[in-house]
Amino acid sequence: MKLTRAVTHIRLSDANASKLTQLDALADAYMRLCQQYVTAFCTDVEPDKYADAWLPSPLLARWQRAVIQHAAGVAQSWRTNRDRAYQAYLDELTEYQAQADPQRAGPTWKEWQIPTLKQTVIQANANVVALEPSEDSTFDYWLRISTLEMGQPIRLPLKLAAYHRRMLDGKRINTSMTLTRKPSGWWLTVSVHEQIAATTTDESPVVGVDVGIVNLLTTSTGKHYGTFHGKLARRHKLDREKRRRKAKLGACLKKKGVSELPSLTNQRLARHVRQEINRAVNQFYADHAGHQVAYEDLDVRTMRFRARRMNAYLYASNLAHLPRQIAWGAKKRGQTAQVGWAAYSSQECSRCHFVSRANRPEQQTFWCQACGLTIHADENAAINHQSRFYDREMRACRSKEAVKDLLDARHVAYLQSSDARSASARREPAFGCESISGQSGVGQHSGSCRRKHPSQAL
Repeated sequence: MKLTRAVTHIRLSDANASKLTQLDALADAYMRLCQQYVTAFCTDVEPDKYADAWLPSPLLARWQRAVIQHAAGVAQSWRTNRDRAYQAYLDELTEYQAQADPQRAGPTWKEWQIPTLKQTVIQANANVVALEPSEDSTFDYWLRISTLEMGQPIRLPLKLAAYHRRMLDGKRINTSMTLTRKPSGWWLTVSVHEQIAATTTDESPVVGVDVGIVNLLTTSTGKHYGTFHGKLARRHKLDREKRRRKAKLGACLKKKGVSELPSLTNQRLARHVRQEINRAVNQFYADHAGHQVAYEDLDVRTMRFRARRMNAYLYASNLAHLPRQIAWGAKKRGQTAQVGWAAYSSQECSRCHFVSRANRPEQQTFWCQACGLTIHADENAAINHQSRFYDREMRACRSKEAVKDLLDARHVAYLQSSDARSASARREPAFGCESISGQSGVGQHSGSCRRKHPSQAL
């Protein structure tokens, strides 16, 4: 198994001012042209990283090739996410029209904005940026960067830390590199290839994982890892109050003609959230070494709540980072991780496959309206992910409607098999009926029955 590992935080701090000035000029031309191609690929032209350059620019031809590849990747991701969000909107609209609930507001579609490149990031290849080993100086490498002028590259010295030397020792450095301009200066990101031995096979046990806000990770065995409540929730509450004050201040400054408004982002809170996510993922893999992992293809962009406070929690919890960390954690440990359908995983009963919004009377409670199964909602969803790991029929579905039809068919089959077992039990002697009735409610209820919630039965 090949693993591409990034080696980050190599600061370009030992270069002189003239070299950094040339790099700044190159970055400004790069980002300006990249934004133009991103807009074109998102509106008029299909993203194609092999397309010929057609926009004028002072950049060299090989730099324009790097710009097109960068812009095509951004535009393709934007188009894919936009199409998925629009399909989710159509699914919600179809479901809303079928239910015809006058008390429930219908879904609305808001057209997406063209992505704007805010941070200066240069994605380069060996044609424009290369690392040259240094043999006659105290530096480890010289970073050669092509500039706006033909035949006049700049060479920036690199002094590696002990951590970077250990990471690069005996490994082949990837030719693709990233240069990022931050308030603290320029930083270089390189990556290396590693061979990771597989630690799981097809016979290894499977564990399902569900992601959420209250519990970042919940497994099919009922374990919970990490939470956004507690300290992170208190920090988020303070951050929201601070953002409101900054927004009011920004509105006043904007009326007075001030161009540089206060930023509303909190990088420190975002870093703490990522740290909590990484800690939860590491604890999960420490407890499930040698397991295959089944997780959901979560599309956070299509998730919305009615309450603005919950949407703020959703934005701050960075749920989109969780599936990426699950996949990365499995890859670097040699474990198999497979993503599956997220459709109806939180509404499907893990026992009888009955699907309904009413199965979730509370955020953390799952109560099946058909068979009466009561379980933690995240654990029920994790069990569904676990069962979908080897489910070929589920993987063959190409739409949310196909998933719903498959689950409805399985619920009908479950009812028929339950009726058959009940009929067989009635034909048996009395002691056989007692043994059947001791099974956890199987075969005792039909799809139209409505049981009382355990809290209502008291």
